[in-house]
Amino acid sequence: MVRGLYTAWTGMVNEQKRLDVISNNMANADTTGFKKQGVTSQSFDDELALRIHDNNNYSNLNYRIGDVNLGVKIGETYHDFSQGSLRETGNTYDLALSGDGFFTIQTTNKQGETSTKYTRDGSFTVNTEGYLVTKDGDYVLDTNGKTIQIPGAQTAQNVSIDQRGNIAVDGQNIATLGIAAFADPQALLLYGENMYDATDAAGLQASTATVNQGYLEMSNTNVIEEMVDMITITRAYEAGQKMIQTVDSTLQKASTEIGRV
Repeated sequence: MVRGLYTAWTGMVNEQKRLDVISNNMANADTTGFKKQGVTSQSFDDELALRIHDNNNYSNLNYRIGDVNLGVKIGETYHDFSQGSLRETGNTYDLALSGDGFFTIQTTNKQGETSTKYTRDGSFTVNTEGYLVTKDGDYVLDTNGKTIQIPGAQTAQNVSIDQRGNIAVDGQNIATLGIAAFADPQALLLYGENMYDATDAAGLQASTATVNQGYLEMSNTNVIEEMVDMITITRAYEAGQKMIQTVDSTLQKASTEIGRV
């Protein structure tokens, strides 16, 4: 194996994965509550290179000629949970969180099994039965893990939600939004575009986030930064291509011109 070919190939694969992440960030630049992703790169572990068939005698030990590294690989994919900008909508059930925290959502799969997910997307509404739901119809939960039904939601004149998540209808409190935080949000698993599944490693804890009624948190993707990163990735990918072409040209000369000598 020609090590230069393999090293260039690993670099190109790495840049392709980075490009996939950036493309997804840009595609969700207008997705409410979306948190952009990033990737880290790391080199493969160094391998010890030995000269095993050598006429010289080095105390009968294989002679070390150095360390060999076989290129680069993706280290990990992570989320940037920094605060996105808030856009005022004036809609009663549009909610945005300021600070660390997630709305608690109950989802149901095709088998009818329910599970709890977490999201920063607060573009809620009420269904025909008066339950507070997401735009996809999943139920929003309160602090006790129960669904929230707003009495007379279709006709109520005054539905207010304060910064602590207390929901009041005509001045009477009916429920408090379930808002969760995590000690290690990087341990959350992405579910769909902007929902997350909690793991034991995430460490569920109380949230100090405040609720803003009539606002939505926008994606924290900066399109300009993503475009700059995309150009950098493209150039790195092209460099890998040129390296492979150069090595291939060298091998061709070795097999044709040098072979004739």
